Amino acid sequence: MDADDVRRRWETLSGEYSPDYYAYYGPNETSERLREVLDSAVGPEGSVLELGCSAGRHLAHLRESGYRNLSGIDVNEDSFDVMAEEYPELESEGSFYADSIAERVGEFDDGEFDAVYSVETLQHVHPDGEWVFEEIARIADELVVTVENEGGGSGSDGASSAGGDGPAVNYVDEEMPLYYRNWRKIFTDLGLAEVETVALERDTFRAFRPQ
Repeated sequence: MDADDVRRRWETLSGEYSPDYYAYYGPNETSERLREVLDSAVGPEGSVLELGCSAGRHLAHLRESGYRNLSGIDVNEDSFDVMAEEYPELESEGSFYADSIAERVGEFDDGEFDAVYSVETLQHVHPDGEWVFEEIARIADELVVTVENEGGGSGSDGASSAGGDGPAVNYVDEEMPLYYRNWRKIFTDLGLAEVETVALERDTFRAFRPQ
């Protein structure tokens, strides 16, 4: 599966892991941890971008906590229809882009957002698109947060292992690639300092700040 195949699959995803799926479950403990870290780093006045925002459950939690300068990118256009139904205030007040990360991030200015974060999104970036990590570091003025699955082997998400060059990869439901990467190395190599690391149930929460 190449980078275009991955993008097209997410553009039309339904059922499990779809915008409806995440809207049904709503904000969770990850939403709360994101808010706590953002509160300490940029505060409710900060501008925040979520990569792979889906229907916006994490952004909705931020909005309920007083954040107003909120943006999101998601390649699945259905995300924003679901957002309009489930979180109408967020959808009407925020800035949202129905686009891939690769197509959009290059259009933002250096340091345009105080904070940029992803939750189980960058783990699906194809190796051909790894250049976007440098762009993410470029557009974040104060904070980058990754909440990604960094493990290997079989996991609770039904992934099956596969080998090959580049990052280790598993396939969720034998179809969607999930790439295991060392996010500490990626972003510290790009000049950021890791300021927080927390092991979650299946993900690792990492926060980085420019040095």
